Amino acid sequence: MPSASPLPITVRVLVAGGSYAGLGVAVNLLDLHNGVSPRMNWEHFVANKDWPQINFEVTVVDERDGFLHIVGAPLALADQAYSKKAWVQFKDMTDLQRENMTFVHGSVSRVDCAAKKATVVLHGTDEAKTFEYDYFCAATGYRRVWPVVPQSLTYKAYLEETANHIQAVGAAKHGVLVVGGGAVGIEMAAELKLCMPHIKVSLAHSRGKLLSSEGLSDECKDVSLDLLKDAGVEVLLNHRLESSDKVDSADGEPKYRARFTNGSTMEASVVIVGVSQSVPATEFYPAAALDADGKVKIRPNLMLPSQVPNADSHFCAGDATKWSGIKRCGGAMRAGHLVAMNIHQLVLQKEIGHTPVFEELVEIPPMIAMAVGKKAVSSGPEGTHSGTDVMDKYFGTDLYLSGCWKWMGIQVREGIHL
Repeated sequence: MPSASPLPITVRVLVAGGSYAGLGVAVNLLDLHNGVSPRMNWEHFVANKDWPQINFEVTVVDERDGFLHIVGAPLALADQAYSKKAWVQFKDMTDLQRENMTFVHGSVSRVDCAAKKATVVLHGTDEAKTFEYDYFCAATGYRRVWPVVPQSLTYKAYLEETANHIQAVGAAKHGVLVVGGGAVGIEMAAELKLCMPHIKVSLAHSRGKLLSSEGLSDECKDVSLDLLKDAGVEVLLNHRLESSDKVDSADGEPKYRARFTNGSTMEASVVIVGVSQSVPATEFYPAAALDADGKVKIRPNLMLPSQVPNADSHFCAGDATKWSGIKRCGGAMRAGHLVAMNIHQLVLQKEIGHTPVFEELVEIPPMIAMAVGKKAVSSGPEGTHSGTDVMDKYFGTDLYLSGCWKWMGIQVREGIHL
């Protein structure tokens, strides 16, 4: 007689963070749960007929009530129509409303790796809830300050926050000054000028070249400067901001006087500090898992260092990892996919003695794709390219918003998305 099929196995996976990496974990586990090839696999994945059915119960915890397209944040802070679509509430992701998929609006405050328990503080309350899990993945990324990204934690508050900002910069009779010539500042200045061509937009950077903190080629930095100027932004290099003080204006409109350490001054209605003073949102992990900056130390298979209790059951994916390369949304989604695959391998190892074959990250050289108004620049080991064709290739018509949904394979409620 044929042998009986293995009994189904239930595995609890807790994911902290519902952005690119966190959703990457969730959707690929959902496919493995359904016995189909994970949607982000480059090659078709076929399950062995002798493998047991694994029922993944996935819980995603996020401080926001939805997914915010961080890549599009500069445009969301310049165009109200776009801002409405850059945030999608988890409840509106129709194909993720399943019995084995739960979204929790809150923040993880502590992870007990030895006990496999996490403490979650629910949004808007002091209530702490304990979640037990079999596997945990930190995908919380960085805690980014205003105005690098909106700070609201609900869609309703986010719409009000972005609308107020857009109204303020749209009425900037004395112009807008963006401080910081990294990717964030460049994109913010360019999107403002694109959406509000009647407003004078200036960008001040402390160094002699843009993108000075990134390990990119001088060609990339020079091309970025040219694109920014072509977009109509006034660029002030070697201008380190010393102070910004509100002053009286003859017309009664808001006005600030910015002073730079080189002795020069300028006036603007709005001063936006686009310097990303971001820190990893990883305080819940034990000290043994973190470096001095709070980044999570991982092995190439995205598991925590072996000195952490139950290290093989704990992962990190996305911006919060201590790994090479400039952080990008595509890399975060890819890392989430690898975590899902490796959790699946670990379950098979535990349940049937399967020899696991783990997916691993590779070292990533400095590379970037950055939208600058109507054009974009890309740069990496293959060289630097720019133009409208680069924009089409990397960002499409909506700063890769629809590309993210397509790659993650998530369906949203009708009338919500572009």
